[in-house]
Amino acid sequence: MARMAGPPAEVARLQIPRWIQLVGLPLVLLFLWVVAGAARHVVFLFLIAALIAFLLNPLVRGLTRVWIPRGFGVAIVYVTFAAIVVGAGAALGTVVINETKSSASRVDDYFTETHGRPYETEAYRDVDRFQHWLNKHHLSGIKVRKQGHDLVNRIRKHDVSKYTGKIVNFVEGAAIGTIKFLFGLVLVIVVSIYMLLDMPRLGRVVDRRFPPKPGSSALLTRIERSLASYVRGQALLSLIIGTSAGLGLWLLGTIGWAPGADRYAVLFGAWVAITELLPYVGPWLGAIPPFIYELVVHPIAALWVGLLFLGIHQIEGHIVVPNVMGSALRLHPLLVIFGLLAGGEIYGLPGALVALPLLAAGRAIWEFFGERVTFEEWREGGKVPVEVEVEETRAVTPVPPQDPPAAASR
Repeated sequence: MARMAGPPAEVARLQIPRWIQLVGLPLVLLFLWVVAGAARHVVFLFLIAALIAFLLNPLVRGLTRVWIPRGFGVAIVYVTFAAIVVGAGAALGTVVINETKSSASRVDDYFTETHGRPYETEAYRDVDRFQHWLNKHHLSGIKVRKQGHDLVNRIRKHDVSKYTGKIVNFVEGAAIGTIKFLFGLVLVIVVSIYMLLDMPRLGRVVDRRFPPKPGSSALLTRIERSLASYVRGQALLSLIIGTSAGLGLWLLGTIGWAPGADRYAVLFGAWVAITELLPYVGPWLGAIPPFIYELVVHPIAALWVGLLFLGIHQIEGHIVVPNVMGSALRLHPLLVIFGLLAGGEIYGLPGALVALPLLAAGRAIWEFFGERVTFEEWREGGKVPVEVEVEETRAVTPVPPQDPPAAASR
């Protein structure tokens, strides 16, 4: 007869005694903290390599399903990934350098190129227009024409082209430094390749030691899904904020409130999308280039740019982020803020960039082991860690005094 299948076996739970909770866990956490602090750079590189490996492992696994060897699949994925990163970096660097040179040339012409009469530049005309606007609105008591003209003359005497040339050189140096940084990632890539090649073996070891519950996913699969959710949420968030900033700048430039903003709307929008990788502070960092540009070209227009990014920041903080990243990561906003601040304090800007994916992976690990590990409760009347034998003492019952025996009857 066929044997009837019984109910699915429950996953064995590991109970941690109270004495380990009191002594062992604090010592382990202290030891890990000391080791991580001593080898902070190495730990950080391995964490980045692990994140990359978990992000690319689904693609490699998909290639192996079509009869492609895993090693060859890893090579295909990495070559494609590297080509996309290098191509996007080169294209973005070329656009940034070209647009920076064009902007620097325009700023130089704004202060130096004369129109008609000597010394009558666009900067002079803007000062005259602003004074005329003040006079028209019954603010003639405010005199800015002389001070504005003196400021323009001082800027012209200090050779604007020299400073704009320094800006161009800085941007070119930053682009070269970015390329060097990409080549510096070779170590991380090599480590992540080894991790990708051994990922099936690691998965089998983890599943054999910690088998998943019936109908649930394995630990490595949960980590991959949490990181994929982070990538989808971050991409959607960057797309929304970058598009909003680009459209807003294009609109301000079209109606004349921010001259030149429509010409560089795509560049500024792309920059805002990149800085959105840093939640909460991303919109402010993204506002710096367009604000400085309008502050130089047309100071009054910088006010409209500041108001635009102030509105974007409020919408991003109160509507977009809670609905997009909150549902993607399933993390409390306070935990997100703490993770960003802690990552930045430990490893600067790179630490802040990897804080959220590490939190997402940590949540998956916590949920997985939370089903398997229990802590012995600290309740009154429970068993003590060390049994103590208590010696019982018998109480001696005092004997009440008795009357002396009666005398024999005579």
